[in-house]
Amino acid sequence: MSETATKSPVMLYTEQTPNPESLKFVTNRMLYTGTADFREVELADEWSKLASELFKQPYVKGVYICNNFVTITKEFNYAWDDIMLQAKSFIKKWIEEGNEIVKEGFAEASEAMEAERRANYEYSGDDEAIVAKIEELIDTYVRPAVEMDGGNIAFKSFKEGVVTVIMQGSCSGCPSSTVTLKSGIESMLKRMIPEVTEVMQEMG
Repeated sequence: MSETATKSPVMLYTEQTPNPESLKFVTNRMLYTGTADFREVELADEWSKLASELFKQPYVKGVYICNNFVTITKEFNYAWDDIMLQAKSFIKKWIEEGNEIVKEGFAEASEAMEAERRANYEYSGDDEAIVAKIEELIDTYVRPAVEMDGGNIAFKSFKEGVVTVIMQGSCSGCPSSTVTLKSGIESMLKRMIPEVTEVMQEMG
């Protein structure tokens, strides 16, 4: 019985994201616990065979892998109608064959890169407490909603009232992400933390 259960067929369907250039390919398998954002071929070549192979397609601009889905961001001069089925069957076959999704150790490497980036920003006293609160609010209220849309948000810095966040996956370059940022994230942070005056985004 358990053998049959483990061999259940791979299901794969697509979901629209707020970004017309990004499409979510959702499966019934856990692909990667965490977030893996590949914006350039070099990083993909080093850490994800799946992302690396996808980048060989001329229409792939970015690959984002999280939990049970892969978000592909395409080059704007391609239409999803022409490439969606090809991408879908490639990902499905890749999973069915049990090929590598993300290499072991990526989370640690990613954390190290993040720590290095943060080392440029030193916080003390009140700022340290504010940063902790900002991060907690983003993790609790913002990230789960953003993940539903096939993307991710990461805190980058807080300086003189301005919070800078990094948008990844479908959120990077998404026309509506600015609206989400200003009307959703910025208004919430300003309401909950009076010291916050503005939220700005950087593309991941």
